[in-house]
Amino acid sequence: MHTSEQPQTPTSEPSGPQPPQTLLNLITTVLSLLLLSSLTVRSFVGRWQVLRSKLCTLQSSLSSISESPHWDDNSLLHTLFPSLLSTLQRLKPLSDQCTLSSFTGGKLLMQSDLDIASSSLSTHLHDLDLLLRSGVLHQSNSIILSHPGPGSDKDDLGFFIRDVFTRLQIGGIEFKKKALESLLQLLNKEEKSTAVVAKEGNIGYLISLLEVNSQPLIREQAVLAVSMLASSSQHSRKIIFEEGGLRPLLRILETGSISLKEKAAIAVEAITADPENAWAISAYGGVSALIEACRSGSQPIQTHAVGALRNVASVEDIRLALGEEGAVPVLVQLLVSGNTATQEKVANCLSILASSGEYCRALIIQEKGLPRLMHMIQDLSNSDTIEHVLRTICSLSISASLLSKLSISEGNKRAISSCMGSLVKLTESPKPVELQDAAAQAIVSLLAVRSNRKELARDEKSVMRLVQMLDPKNETVSKKYPLMVVTALLAGGSGDCRKILVAAGANKHLQILTEMEVAGAKKALQRLAGITLDSIFSRTWRE
Repeated sequence: MHTSEQPQTPTSEPSGPQPPQTLLNLITTVLSLLLLSSLTVRSFVGRWQVLRSKLCTLQSSLSSISESPHWDDNSLLHTLFPSLLSTLQRLKPLSDQCTLSSFTGGKLLMQSDLDIASSSLSTHLHDLDLLLRSGVLHQSNSIILSHPGPGSDKDDLGFFIRDVFTRLQIGGIEFKKKALESLLQLLNKEEKSTAVVAKEGNIGYLISLLEVNSQPLIREQAVLAVSMLASSSQHSRKIIFEEGGLRPLLRILETGSISLKEKAAIAVEAITADPENAWAISAYGGVSALIEACRSGSQPIQTHAVGALRNVASVEDIRLALGEEGAVPVLVQLLVSGNTATQEKVANCLSILASSGEYCRALIIQEKGLPRLMHMIQDLSNSDTIEHVLRTICSLSISASLLSKLSISEGNKRAISSCMGSLVKLTESPKPVELQDAAAQAIVSLLAVRSNRKELARDEKSVMRLVQMLDPKNETVSKKYPLMVVTALLAGGSGDCRKILVAAGANKHLQILTEMEVAGAKKALQRLAGITLDSIFSRTWRE
């Protein structure tokens, strides 16, 4: 019987690393044999139809690679080609067995081997497709690998980023480490790069490296990169959120090392700064993770975890969860134990909670938050923190007499002058009355400082708000409170303050209120009238 000879198949790789062209020749030889034998298989025909389809796609991809002008410069092929050759060489003896007239081996084992080979081919095809789509094979390796300088245009930056992410996705561990190092260096040096990274890079894959099964150093570098991207712009935060980045970041905040937790906390605070992302904290079970981070984390972790809680505290469901899961006692404790940045964010968070309703206000009072706020305000120097503390005190409906007797130095009153506009808004709120009273008393106390009177007079929105509240036709607000503020504003006889109020229309409202015998209106009108008398004497003198 005559038996035709089968072409010899390379069954093992030559020792030592081979140049890409040599590897491509070996791959092409084995691939041709496999395509030929796939037409004559007699066993597991269905599986071989799938395999043949993948082998044909592979042939097309290899042809595209070989036609690329700089394909043999790309160092990724030194990793991809040997792995691909190994897969094809393992598949060849399987095809030989399946072309026999009768298959005598173990069917389950063969099915398993063919499925493994098919899966490996899918991975190779994905990697080669990614490499082709990135466009890096059309650029010289020396150009791609050079780090873009400050004057680089977006095209050069885009090529570099695509190359970095290609290496990150299909390279081995060392490729991934170097790719992440390049990415971090770029994010550190080039401010404009974050937008291009968000557009050109595969952020979803970067986020996948946050999972616990990633190599530790790669995971740490990936967390840092995500943290830097999240902190850079709203667009980057949006992409990270849409690619599912918040969930693994919260898990890192729960179980990661201190270093990972600090980077994750920065990213979570940045992502939750966008209101439309806040709801997801509750959906991913992140409330408890943030509270625990505030309770037991390092100082940087606490600062950013509190910032995240502040960002999400305006969401009703999350406010309830904060109360139920014990956030308030942790926040109140941080009022006295946190650093300046943490205190400012805690005060802001408490002011949001206190203004939301009786439930949160009761929790703050129950945890002795009020005495701590009262004591704290006397020692603070940060104007933002003082403003938040004052707003919290006002929301807790402290009596006017208590608020007005707070022992705040003149220097501190000057430092917190920026909160006067907010306090004027509070006097406009019809309910609760205690809140209006407390706000008005606080403004009167602050206006005891001359520079504060000038500052409030220069605040056009606040002046117009006060004048509107004085309008007799405006029946939603008691005239007691705007009259208190206007009278205090005119104390000291400042002509500038009087001129501003008259120009805004306060004079006519005060005249009508005086005729109506509204308490306090006559005194305010008398103080305001100084400008009218000045005007009369000035005109008389000129005449």
